[in-house]
Amino acid sequence: MRLGVLDIGSNTGHLLVVDAHRGAAPLPAYSYKEPLRLAEHLDEAGAVTQQGIDALAAFTTQAIRVAEDKGCEDMLAFATSAVRDAVNSEAVLAEVEQRSGQAIAVLSGEDEARLTFLAVRRWLGWSAGRLSVFDIGGGSLEIAGGADEAPDVAWSLPLGAARLARQHFAGRVPDEDEIRALRKQIRAEVAHDAGRLLRAGTPDHAAATSKTFRSLARICGAAPSADGPLVPRSIPASTLAEWIPKLVAMTPDELASLPGVSASRSHQIVPGALVAEAVMDIFDLPALEVCPWALREGVILQRLDQITGRG
Repeated sequence: MRLGVLDIGSNTGHLLVVDAHRGAAPLPAYSYKEPLRLAEHLDEAGAVTQQGIDALAAFTTQAIRVAEDKGCEDMLAFATSAVRDAVNSEAVLAEVEQRSGQAIAVLSGEDEARLTFLAVRRWLGWSAGRLSVFDIGGGSLEIAGGADEAPDVAWSLPLGAARLARQHFAGRVPDEDEIRALRKQIRAEVAHDAGRLLRAGTPDHAAATSKTFRSLARICGAAPSADGPLVPRSIPASTLAEWIPKLVAMTPDELASLPGVSASRSHQIVPGALVAEAVMDIFDLPALEVCPWALREGVILQRLDQITGRG
């Protein structure tokens, strides 16, 4: 069947049109996306601004038209942390549905982590053994681990790259003391519940998903996306540690010129790198393998399982 998957993330609105059936990898047929940057369209009270709502409604309306034009039989629409954590979340979704005709479900942080874990498990297979999965989004960090398709533990932390950039950088380059304070905060939050994952022992495989991790892998020397999804990519902890002081010292233009970094996300690279470093240090991981499948694929796979009666 042909599915439309509408992912309203903290950075980007993304419609992925997918040809999918049970037993085969979901095959992307078309992609339409816009940089909504909802995590940065929040007022001082934590509400999505009218500008953010207008951008979301316009994107959703256009995404529906694209999905119809591409022959989608069904639409799976969901929003993640930027909408989930907004104080006016219900009002935002009600207005978007009224203007576009499309209802959007809000995923919990635990569901984000669980579905991302499912996607990574299916990509890597059972040979990966006990698996730990980390996903740095725009608004949150998801962590999950386990030996089966459903993780034993899954949780979310408010440590997304866009959120941290908005809260701590505010469009300027932070000084050394501010970087140190941010680093301390990130590590305290990651370490707080780290025992949930660490109690199971060292994972057989540790994987990372998301644009932030892909960008960091590219900075650390991984192959470009043009080489395709089957090329192994990883982030060695030692290489990332060497890069972080260089990243902190760079101007926004210098960051945007790095391989794998877009100008619209250059301000998120430093906080994203600090989160990635904290994850690898606190969970004692020498490297993270970058998995090309993430939340969207997890949503698709769960839907296919429901249609075919699996699970």
